Amino acid sequence: MTRFDLLTFGEALVSLRSAEPLATGGALTMHLAGAESNVAIGLARLGHRTAWAGRVSDDELGRYVLRQLRAEGVDVDHVTRDPERPAGLMFLERRTADLTRVGYHRAGSAGSALHVDDLRPALAAGTRILHLTGITPALSETAQEASRWAAETASRAGALVCLDVNHRARLWSRDDARAVLAPLAGYASVLVASADELDLVGKAGADEATVVAGLLDRGVETVLVKLGGDGARAYTRDGVRHAPALPVTAVDTVGAGDAFTAGYLSGHLDGLDLAGRLRRAVTLGAFAVAGHGDWEALPRRDELSLLDDLQPGSTLR
Repeated sequence: MTRFDLLTFGEALVSLRSAEPLATGGALTMHLAGAESNVAIGLARLGHRTAWAGRVSDDELGRYVLRQLRAEGVDVDHVTRDPERPAGLMFLERRTADLTRVGYHRAGSAGSALHVDDLRPALAAGTRILHLTGITPALSETAQEASRWAAETASRAGALVCLDVNHRARLWSRDDARAVLAPLAGYASVLVASADELDLVGKAGADEATVVAGLLDRGVETVLVKLGGDGARAYTRDGVRHAPALPVTAVDTVGAGDAFTAGYLSGHLDGLDLAGRLRRAVTLGAFAVAGHGDWEALPRRDELSLLDDLQPGSTLR
């Protein structure tokens, strides 16, 4: 028996958001952020059994992180509380109507101290899917080893391993990322990347077709290429399929890629075919960009059809 439909791990951040420039004293509001926790929440809202594992500070900010995850139905029984390290912080400012700027204060954080031993109980509970990102192994050597160990252990146990490249240039260089993520991709059944991230799991400078062919040869079953407003491409051994993005008014693009991944994995858990999985993926991506926050606008299961045939300014009465 598996306890979870999806298990993920990484660093959950306290996000301090401002609708105005920070340099002029823009007011801040506190939110939960983190690529992995975004995915866990997206699936939990659709009724799947999800869990997030990691380390949080043993203070008010750490308790805030856990409270937010619990409130969204995400299991946090296997979270480690670290009394020696602070919470990681993310500052997000709406610099202009078309530009959002993000900064981090996460060096030496509780999340960066993630260790293999922090993940053993959660993986022992059993999961159908293990989701990981390229952010976590960039945080520290111990987090890097934990990512590799978890991917290898879950793959050996028969779980589907999903890797979202999610490159963060402020955490590590492309060459350093490639040295770690290219081997890690060998454990993945589903690989997610934006078009400019693909060569981080292949040869430097290689084009999309070459990288995808190499991944499929290594055993990856599906390669998902996120194209932003143009939708996404999905490669399998049967060929390539394109899914257009849903037409919505974008107000906040942060978290859109995580929403896309959550939708795809939900479709997999529900037994949808590739077209159905992609439709759910772009649907969740559309919800994400059409609302404010990393995950706050994501739909419940009974809301999945809300964007079908949407007209600007629609009101449901």
